[in-house]
Amino acid sequence: MTYQHILEEPVGDVLVLTLNRPDRLNAAPPALFDELRAALGDLNGARAVLIAGSGRAFCSGADVAGGALGSDNPGDTTYAALTEHYNPAMRAIAELDVPVVSAVRGPAAGIGCSLALAADFCVASDTAYFLQAFVNIGLVPDGGASWMLPRLIGRARAAEMMMLGERVAAARALDWGMIHKVVPDEALDGEALALAARLAAGPTMALGLMRRALGQALETDYATAMTAEAQAQRAARGSADSMEGGMAFLQKRKPNFTGR
Repeated sequence: MTYQHILEEPVGDVLVLTLNRPDRLNAAPPALFDELRAALGDLNGARAVLIAGSGRAFCSGADVAGGALGSDNPGDTTYAALTEHYNPAMRAIAELDVPVVSAVRGPAAGIGCSLALAADFCVASDTAYFLQAFVNIGLVPDGGASWMLPRLIGRARAAEMMMLGERVAAARALDWGMIHKVVPDEALDGEALALAARLAAGPTMALGLMRRALGQALETDYATAMTAEAQAQRAARGSADSMEGGMAFLQKRKPNFTGR
């Protein structure tokens, strides 16, 4: 399918989705997130997703300067944009049954920060920074940031990001435990794709069940989490990949997972 604001490219078993508005630092109108949701709704057999940005930015936030959110009744317009466009795409990422990697260079700001951190693994260039700038314009974080940040970096650091509105450089984000890895800018694309390909070659059902368990982990008590693990283990144990993994272990060889 051809999109206006994103590029979609299968690379082996990885679906690469690239925000493609480099002239605007990939500032995202609601339609861009609609396209992301549509692409995520039909993976065409992909076993991992990589989300990246064209040019020198990942995503500089919602395209407010471009008039994407309108000017009449701005509160209602923004609410509608979030609930009807941005949030459904973020939920689509959370509900995927395959792993997600984000590749971040330059700014990941506002909704772009939320998008980058929604991935299971965020790989950042040494040029990258993460920014919750809403306080600087009298607004509040969105895209799930107020849920996500305290869970990633703790309440105090989340408050620092949200209430002070200062850039968090890639190295600091790594030190905080907010992202997976920092690499030289020229190595970013290759490193992120290699990680996504590694995940795509893994036991897809088990990885999807892990995503679900991690998403639920901080919302349930210990006993409920163990029950959910047992249920997930039952489902995974019946997969072809589980059988292959067991045979490979006994035969002392590398498993060949097929995603089934």
